[in-house]
Amino acid sequence: MIDLRVDRSVATVTLSRTPVNAMSDEWVERFHEVLDTLDGRDDWLVMHVRSAQKIFSAGADLAQIAANFPQPMEAQLDVGRRYQKLFHRISRLAAITLAEMGGTALGGGLELALACDLRVASSKAKMGFPEVTLGLIPGAGGTQRLTWLCGRAVASRLILAGEVITAEEAHRLGLVQWCLPPEGFAEAAEQMVHRYASMPRHAAIGAKAAIAAALDPAADGFAMETEVVRTCFESAQTRSLVSSFLAR
Repeated sequence: MIDLRVDRSVATVTLSRTPVNAMSDEWVERFHEVLDTLDGRDDWLVMHVRSAQKIFSAGADLAQIAANFPQPMEAQLDVGRRYQKLFHRISRLAAITLAEMGGTALGGGLELALACDLRVASSKAKMGFPEVTLGLIPGAGGTQRLTWLCGRAVASRLILAGEVITAEEAHRLGLVQWCLPPEGFAEAAEQMVHRYASMPRHAAIGAKAAIAAALDPAADGFAMETEVVRTCFESAQTRSLVSSFLAR
């Protein structure tokens, strides 16, 4: 369902539920197990989320949603809350997170990608939130994260009519940072992942925290920035890297 491999500072999380990586309660529990495992390790800097299927993910398992209709309303709502909790946990990871979308990402699949820091998509991929066409909404954080990322106008355009767009359009709108040709896509994504994983750990994690503080009304982003700089100045690795640079 979800596989984990850690190598060279990269934790590769591969979605492998045939045929379309549909998400379910069991899927959520398994992803939490993966994160619990990673919480106990300090040998990784980047979590690389990818798919073993042709598409990234088609989102929530509609059969499970339909099966829950006879349940009390709070029980039905708890399903969405569990997705929100998982994606919030991913978004709050100290390490860098990157979603590799070699294929289509819809609904919850796109919500998972939006919970990551970085998104790279193949130009053959499509993405969107078609929930409204089924009388639903993207209720695992999609209405919030898409608005934070791209603004109200883009979120309204895509969500209110369930529009599904190309990866090129997603790149133009700012949903993904990179849109690459399908030829050699997986290799290019892996190279990108290892570039981020090669950064000094203390600097990368500190920079991510400072960037997050910029969007937190309760945080003093400038103070956070200064504290990260302090950590960098105190690092023997930073001093060695600066010295080596000057020696060149």
